[in-house]
Amino acid sequence: MPTTLTEPLAPSREADLVAERSAARRRVGFGVATALLGLVAMLAFGIGSESGLDAVFVLSRSSDAVQIPDVTVPARATGLVLGVVVAALGALLVTGVVRRRTFLVFGVGLALFVVALLAWAARGDDISIIGLLDGTLFRATPLALGAFAGLLCERAGVVNIAIEGMLLAGAFVAALTASAAGTPWVGLVCGMAAGVLLGAFLGVMAITYRVDQIIGGTVINIFSLGLTSYLGTQVLARYTDLNDPGAFRAFGIPGLERLPLVGPLLFHNTIYVFLVFVLTAALWWGLFRTRWGLRVRSVGEHPRAADTVGIDVLRTRYRSVMLGGAVAGLGGTWFTLDATGGFNENMTAGKGFIALAALIFGRWHPVGALVAALVFAFSEELQTRLALLDTPIPSDFLLMTPYVVTIVVVAGVVGRSRAPAADGQPYVVE
Repeated sequence: MPTTLTEPLAPSREADLVAERSAARRRVGFGVATALLGLVAMLAFGIGSESGLDAVFVLSRSSDAVQIPDVTVPARATGLVLGVVVAALGALLVTGVVRRRTFLVFGVGLALFVVALLAWAARGDDISIIGLLDGTLFRATPLALGAFAGLLCERAGVVNIAIEGMLLAGAFVAALTASAAGTPWVGLVCGMAAGVLLGAFLGVMAITYRVDQIIGGTVINIFSLGLTSYLGTQVLARYTDLNDPGAFRAFGIPGLERLPLVGPLLFHNTIYVFLVFVLTAALWWGLFRTRWGLRVRSVGEHPRAADTVGIDVLRTRYRSVMLGGAVAGLGGTWFTLDATGGFNENMTAGKGFIALAALIFGRWHPVGALVAALVFAFSEELQTRLALLDTPIPSDFLLMTPYVVTIVVVAGVVGRSRAPAADGQPYVVE
């Protein structure tokens, strides 16, 4: 019998309709945003740009084994052409001609917009693309390590907003111990140990005593900031020789470092960049291809079911949280043993919270977390490069760029990302 207008829809059909409407609204929203980016590119980087000026994209360093020729493009024409293409992509999304791969289309449009922006900013000058990418990889390192720390905790069902505090503690302990021992390797190990201790502290609060996990993480952040600030002024400022940890030097992988473009970028770096790639592969394989990973994911999704088949839920969560603390401590050592060569008060500057956003954007997956970290790091490095090119964009707006990108990205994907089902929920053993 045909369905009448007065008959209620089946629950599954109603859910499908809600999902379709939500996808349509999202597609239109991203389409409008893409079209606006194209319009900005046409008006500001095309019509509003001076004619007759070229932008030079430098694709290699003078020290690279293989030199890639520079690419020269007319700044005004590039802005006009790419603006039209980006606006067209937005129109395709809004009109429904393209109904799938909304994020992919928006990503392509955003990438073309960035190219137009770079051509406009570098008009009559040159900009090092390899330097931009190298800086992106450099800035993404602590974000990726922080996101991996959150991944290990939240896949086991424990929310970790204490990444910021763990990074800060790892940075301080690394500076102090590496300076005392005279080698950065000691600082790296001790910084990871500091992260393990804070991870265990979070576990005691969240797992054993079932304290609200957001509050527990906030306690650790405040504790780390207060303690490191106090010890920094009372100890490191007075005894400056205890704040001279040295730094890891960059090294290359023979043969691979001579590859054009990707060789100097990916295969000639400090140990931290290599560790990020190793951890990405190890976490992907460990979480999704091993028995250990299955147990971790099971206690994060259905702890009661995991308990019934003999998995120790509390022990598994403790191990994951402490392992996440070790990775966060490793990320903290980057600040003192790679980035600056010393400890400064509150030097992490919110990187732990951006790492948490990268975890959400990456949908609790190691590869996704790395990609998200690269997106956020690129926005930060782009802001620095634009400031060096002396663009007419106010410096205050440039400084806001990484945080605005973080808010926009999280707002755009938070409805589509699904956290582990038991994330943040304490478990009581019966």
